[in-house]
Amino acid sequence: MITTETHAAHRYWWVLALRGLFAVLFGLVALIFPGIALLALIYVFAAYALIDGIMAVIVSLQERISSARWIVLLLEGLASIIIGIVVLAWPGLGALLLLYLVAVWAIVTGILEISAAFMIPGSTAQEWALALAGILSVVFGILLIVRPGAGLLALLWLVGIYAIIFGLLFIVRAFQLRGKPIRSIPGSS
Repeated sequence: MITTETHAAHRYWWVLALRGLFAVLFGLVALIFPGIALLALIYVFAAYALIDGIMAVIVSLQERISSARWIVLLLEGLASIIIGIVVLAWPGLGALLLLYLVAVWAIVTGILEISAAFMIPGSTAQEWALALAGILSVVFGILLIVRPGAGLLALLWLVGIYAIIFGLLFIVRAFQLRGKPIRSIPGSS
């Protein structure tokens, strides 16, 4: 029996792919332009967090009736929006604050992604990309907290590599959803 969540995931695969694409683009900017000014990095990260958060909130609200995972996606989206607004509001607080904001954001979204991957019993084999992205996020956030003195350039490279891997995993998951055959749900049209 196929669930309405499977239909929702299949219908919105492209949103997951866009989130992945934005993450990859953000990562490439961080790697290709290592001399980017701190203020530019702050604004690029804030824009990414805001866009990612807004997309997650929109999908969660549209799927709140048919998906048990909508609240996790909503919380992830709200966390991203809050972090994006904080970074935009106080860009002059310095690189260390940005480092800790990125770390907290990565840990929070990672925990929520891991939670979402394990919410549906028996679906772990299908949710490996989401779980792996969540684990990567948590590990990345912890590394940033443990090694804050590594420098902004190192942060820039770490953020770039993380964003590319994270984005690619989301793109893989999106195309898994897109290619998954959908059978009709009994009682639906």
